Order: sequence, then structure tokens, then C-alpha cells
Amino acid sequence: MINFETATYYTATKKYELNFPSLEEDIDVDVVVIGGGFSGINTSLELAEQGVTSIAVLEARYIGYGGSGRNGGQIMAGIGHDLEKIKKDVGEEGLKAIFAISDQGADIIKSRIEKYNIDADFCHGYGYLGYNGRQSKTLRAWEKEFKSLNSSHEIRYMEGKEVQSIIGSEAYSSALLHMGGGHVHSLNLLLGEAKALASYGAKIYEHSPVVEVTYGDTVVVRTAKGSVRAKKLLWACDSFLNKLEPNLHKTTINTYAFQMMTEPLSDEMIKRISPIRGAYSDIRPIIDYFRVTNENRLLFGAATYLVDYIPSDLKEWNRQLMLKVFPYLKDVKIDLAWGGPMACSPNLFPQIGALPENPNVFYVQGYSGFGVTPSHIICKVLAEGILGGSARYNLISSVRRIDVWGKDQFRPLVCSAAKAWHQLSGYWNGRR
Repeated sequence: MINFETATYYTATKKYELNFPSLEEDIDVDVVVIGGGFSGINTSLELAEQGVTSIAVLEARYIGYGGSGRNGGQIMAGIGHDLEKIKKDVGEEGLKAIFAISDQGADIIKSRIEKYNIDADFCHGYGYLGYNGRQSKTLRAWEKEFKSLNSSHEIRYMEGKEVQSIIGSEAYSSALLHMGGGHVHSLNLLLGEAKALASYGAKIYEHSPVVEVTYGDTVVVRTAKGSVRAKKLLWACDSFLNKLEPNLHKTTINTYAFQMMTEPLSDEMIKRISPIRGAYSDIRPIIDYFRVTNENRLLFGAATYLVDYIPSDLKEWNRQLMLKVFPYLKDVKIDLAWGGPMACSPNLFPQIGALPENPNVFYVQGYSGFGVTPSHIICKVLAEGILGGSARYNLISSVRRIDVWGKDQFRPLVCSAAKAWHQLSGYWNGRR
């Protein structure tokens, strides 16, 4: 099992020491949010910027305890893994509308950092990496699609020896450079956003796990020592929902991702690994992803490819994957390794909307491992829905939620079968 109290790169290098009280009173607000990760904090901040500041955020542990503080920090384009999977729900025009906003995440993050003076080590430069001819064809198609959005950033396909001008590895035969993407210290970003939210007068409570929720025109949320009465509720727990809302629990399933961090490396070694000091991932159905950090470390992450299990030695498991990409790092020490769950939806696309029988109860979940950047897009759209609706909220919330059968009794088996299917389908769509 994973020890969730183990230090991560993010907790070891956080720059904000924020401490919020636990809820020990009965309060009334306009909106109560359950979950203190990117989804809960970002949606609340979007609402606060629009004048809705009577907000209470309830976090069971501490801000950033979940996936928002356990990820790769990658800033990449897109929402979900493959938009074609939702075409039957939104149609051709809907697909185009979603694709049109799918590249906005990096700009939203950057503007938020600038607006609130957040110290989050934002760095431009992303490389999508291919191993073979099928993936090269996919990357060339992505180049055209990304350029069609009229980005002001450099977007360039490369292959052969040219690939090593952006990544110091001979493992890849092609690459797509997207200078609009990059990486960020995700925990510092989240904490900076939480600090900004508090400045609007919104209330944030840590160490306040929810024990009961009662729906109605007024929603009542109880914790062990207090309660919140609100006009609207947002479920923003993702992989830490813990069956609190059965209707939401049944449409995602948790799998795990694992990361590690090397010891500090020399400037020369960092330049060899990443001439652009960027972030990278291959484009397989289940990716390896990595980036250099502000402290000259390499952060490397992945998930198991076929069989769903938790490695007994996270440092060594990740190290072996790293050496396939960077064999010259064989003598580098691994300082930390950690992991955590990620909630996956059957179509690998985020789920947002309101519960059918309770239109004042909203939800967001199911980022399927791609959450840092898409959450900033999705939560902007979700806030529009909470404020009364919008065309793009109606569009994205129309994507169906599908039950995951057998998830409670046979989770490892269901995840393993899904991974095998996901890998197999990669041959058909140019990802394998």
C-alpha cells in the first residue's frame, strides 16, 4: 500500500505555509464546496472573481493532500485522452467547440499566477515524444491541429537527430515541441490560489471531513464538529470521494500513478537531459512523463501499463523506467518516491454537471490522470454553470456518465482489463 503521509517533491519544496482552521461551528453560505484540490479551489476562485464570495470549502485533510499535490506538474494541451470518445455525446460541432477551448489551460494558469503574484516556478516548453512511425504520424496530425488554434507560441514537429535538440535521449524517433505548454510547481500553484480565494473572504476549512450531506432547497453538510447550510453544493473530491455520494461514486474508478525525484543534478546534466528545461511525455495510451525542476532535479512519473498493482519499491520501479529513457543516469540517487490514486472515467473525459434530482448539487471528477491543466479550463466552465449556465457548460455537462460495473468488488481486475483495452486501442489510433 502507498503511505500517503510520505513526503513528496511538492511538500518538500512548498513556499506557502498556509493553515486553515477546522470547522467547529454552524455557518450559512451561498456555496459549499467539498474538496480542497484544484477543482474545489479553482471553481471557488472563479466564483469569487464574479462576486460570489459567500463560500465555504471543506477539506478532509489539508489543501493539496490529494492528486493536486501528487502529480507530475505537467502543463499540456487538451482535455481528456481522446476527444473522439465523446463525439457521440456532443456531435461534430460540439467536438470542435470543446477542442477550441482545450488549449486555454496554460494561459489561464499563467494569467492567474500573474494576477495573484503566485510563486509556482512556471516554465514554458513541452515535448510530446514518439517511438515509431505510427506515433510520428499522430504527432504530425497534432501539429496541424494545435496550429489551427492560432497559438502565439512555437509549435514544431521534428524527427530523427533533431529530436535530441529538445530531449537528451535516443529512445524517441519523433517529437512535437509546444512552447505554450510546460510545467509548474502544482502545490505552490494550488496554495497560491487558495490564498487568493481567502483574500476574497471565502472560508476554507482543513481537517474537516464530511460525515453527512442532506439535499434540498437548502443543502446541509455536517462535519464532526460543525455544519454548513448552503444554497448550492459542489462535490470536488475526485479520487478521494470515498463513496460519500453514491451517484458519483459509481461512474469513476481509481487507479494509481507513481512519481520519483532524483537528487540535485549539475547544470551540465540538466542541460543534457532537457536543453529547453521543459516537461515531456510520450503519447502511448499510458504515458511516461517527466520534467526538470527549479532545483535541478528530474521528476519522473508513470503508471503500470497492463496489470493494475502498486509496486513494492516505488523508487526502484520508477528508476528502471527512467533508465530506459536516460541510461546515463544509472548512478544518480533517487531522493523521494510517492504515488496516489487518480479517478478515471470510462471515456477518460472529465465529468461535470448537476445531479438530475438535485439541480443545486454540482460535481466535477474523473480527470483520468490529466488534471493540472484541464482543471483550470473545466472549473471555469463549471463556475459558469453554477452561476446560471452557459453554452459551453451545457455542452460539456451533456457528456454522459457511464457506470463502472464491478468497481468495488473487482477494482484491480477491472482496471487491468481497461488498461489492456486502452493499450490495444492505441494501435488503431496511432498511440502505440
